Amino acid sequence: MNQKSAELTMPVRNFSVQLSPTPRGARLARLLATEQLHAWGLPLDPARQLIAELASNAAAHGRVPGRDFRLMLYVVGGTLRIEVTDTRGERLPRPRTPAPDAESGRGLLLVEALADRWGVTEGRFPRKTVWAELRCAPPEPTF
Repeated sequence: MNQKSAELTMPVRNFSVQLSPTPRGARLARLLATEQLHAWGLPLDPARQLIAELASNAAAHGRVPGRDFRLMLYVVGGTLRIEVTDTRGERLPRPRTPAPDAESGRGLLLVEALADRWGVTEGRFPRKTVWAELRCAPPEPTF
């Protein structure tokens, strides 16, 4: 079986959870996603770092009181797609170089370095989705 036909026979996997835009919600996003990746037999890193950064950004910069953020994971073929949707659509993220002594501000630079692709999709106002993709080896069949 060639790679193309192997990808066509692989199931599409997805996971979705809605969480509070707080540090606790961001931490829970990372923990739940780690468990899901483990259950799917996928490598935890660098996906775990990407999820932590995107969820942390949603909690810190996408926070609107009373509105949650959503974490979604998709595996299609050999690609893991991580999506974090929040309700601050007017605040589109851009990587910036922080001051050398800054204690924060490097999250999107890390996402840019770790992801194969990443971007932002504007949704129905007031939503935006920040996403990252990783190529990953398909899980080995279990017999």
